[in-house]
Amino acid sequence: MTSLRKVKIAIIISGRGSNMKALIDAARDPGFPAYIGLVIADRKDTEGEKKASEEGILTKIIDYKACEGKGNFETKLQKILQDEKIELICLSGFMQILSSSFLSQWRDQVLNIHPSLLPAFKGLHVHQNVINSGVRISGCTVHIVRTEVDSGPIIAQSAVPVFLDDTEQTLGARVLAAEHKLYPPALASLASGQIRITGNKVTRTKLAKTEQSETTRILSLPSGSHIS
Repeated sequence: MTSLRKVKIAIIISGRGSNMKALIDAARDPGFPAYIGLVIADRKDTEGEKKASEEGILTKIIDYKACEGKGNFETKLQKILQDEKIELICLSGFMQILSSSFLSQWRDQVLNIHPSLLPAFKGLHVHQNVINSGVRISGCTVHIVRTEVDSGPIIAQSAVPVFLDDTEQTLGARVLAAEHKLYPPALASLASGQIRITGNKVTRTKLAKTEQSETTRILSLPSGSHIS
């Protein structure tokens, strides 16, 4: 019986790494097509780096401020990723913008999760902007990273309701719970070869089931949810 080949993943964080923890937990499953081989933090003393160390995962710290520039930071980042033979990169609350020169070396190999249904509500302060706009549906998006912020081919999305009495905090908590459920299967679909990136679109491969899977569709609202 042939053993499953697992893709080696690096997660890059700037803070607590809650989505990082969701990916680590999912990767414990013997059938998951990837494993977390490295966690990199861009600053010292992050909660996420401590969590990863406790899980027995190799961690590295590249202090962005100490690097005195994006170029120096990315040079160090690239060396570590190459030395560790990383195949895919997952961003988890990573607060820096990667340059076009770095991304060109990792074309279609860098994933991010954003707390809105892209292309709507790019950038920061997403949940307050959603509430201020009056829309009744929000959610999260896993996408391939491109030079333009919060753009790139969309791998998966999950929708959540926006309630009339929502605050930035309550909506944020609801979206974050959806993120934790969405990111692992989205990563799995790419790592397993069920999907591929063709230009700026995601296409399904012959390995994928003919029936549309949960990782490649917009999820419906939870049963019993209302938008009023």
